Amino acid sequence: MRNEKIIRVTKGVLDFMFFSGIAVVVTLPWTLKLAGRYYDDTLQEQYIPMLVTLAVSGIFGILIVSQLRKMMETVVNGSCFVYQNVKSLRLMTRFSLCITAAFLLEMFFVPTIAAVVIAVIFFVAALFSQVLSQVFGEAVRYKEENDLTISWRRRWNIHICGANSRR
Repeated sequence: MRNEKIIRVTKGVLDFMFFSGIAVVVTLPWTLKLAGRYYDDTLQEQYIPMLVTLAVSGIFGILIVSQLRKMMETVVNGSCFVYQNVKSLRLMTRFSLCITAAFLLEMFFVPTIAAVVIAVIFFVAALFSQVLSQVFGEAVRYKEENDLTISWRRRWNIHICGANSRR
């Protein structure tokens, strides 16, 4: 019962992140200009590079959350160890590396500590996703082998029982 509540809350958070992320990316040109008026002249001077970096990273962030939502559906359905989750984790690795690259490129235009920190965080996220995809891949393989073994044993036992019942 408690796990169901955690699953529902997690799914709700992912849904909120997905839809609010879309809203943030869509409104980014206006919100970045507005922020430039009130915070720092650098935002106005480097508007295009920052807009591109934030838009690209926002889109890839939405794609990461989208893959997490797909994975969450397998949790809800009770079938976590499926190849689709391995594929999602591999995509998340690529998306995280794209965000890393976007912030590394931004450092040529607007060198900040925040850009370095974000690049490192998403690089670590890429490593984490890659390792997890390999772990899930092995788990899926073991599960499929186990399912085949059980299926084979069931068929064999049914055949033996059927042969014994004829006598």
